[in-house]
Amino acid sequence: MRRSDRELTQKPDLLAILEQADVCRLAFNTGSAPYIVPLNFGFSWNSQLVLYFHCAASGRKLDLMQQNNFVGFEIDTDHQLKPGAAPCGWGMSYASLIGSGFLTEVLTDDDKSTALDRIMSHYGYAGKPSYEPAALSKTKILKLEVLEMTGKRNS
Repeated sequence: MRRSDRELTQKPDLLAILEQADVCRLAFNTGSAPYIVPLNFGFSWNSQLVLYFHCAASGRKLDLMQQNNFVGFEIDTDHQLKPGAAPCGWGMSYASLIGSGFLTEVLTDDDKSTALDRIMSHYGYAGKPSYEPAALSKTKILKLEVLEMTGKRNS
């Protein structure tokens, strides 16, 4: 990282970004240009960070995932414009995570329920949600097992 003074390496700092952010952007390799899609997400972080996404049952991101499931991601929060005296003196405060990993589909209903619980919890749902079995079987859930990640904050 070029600006090591802004690098975040401690898990509590990285968790704070995950907890505050409301969108995760996934970047897929199309072969000719990146395809980036913003998604709602949830996460778990035991020995490895895992991001969960709910999505439609078909579409471009799923087609691209079938071709190459190694994807990039970006999450950012805490945006605040910092005006300066001159145009080149302006800046932006932010906190961000950028990384990559393998994206796969969650297949079992139990694992889908766990992933949906993480997504619901991330957006403030309190309690234990329940899901109709018929709807759950049709629900498409993706998980990103993060292999590498960099955190950064500009205050």
